[in-house]
Amino acid sequence: MNTIKEDGGKTGITRILYGANLSHDRLVKYIEKLKEKNLIDIVKEGDRNMYLLTGKGYRFLEEYEKIRRFAEAFGIKI
Repeated sequence: MNTIKEDGGKTGITRILYGANLSHDRLVKYIEKLKEKNLIDIVKEGDRNMYLLTGKGYRFLEEYEKIRRFAEAFGIKI
């Protein structure tokens, strides 16, 4: 989801693949889960699927960042 956020909230599958460093099959499974949880939306642009962060997705990333910073303050790397 960070890759989508870094690309302005919308990006294609290839960019996500590179950012996540996952196989296509595994990434598709994760995308399905994120969609089920309403963290991302998928929209068609021409013949491509574009992946967008939802408001809930942005809030999740904000809260995750808080947790990450808190853990790192105690020497715990997430």
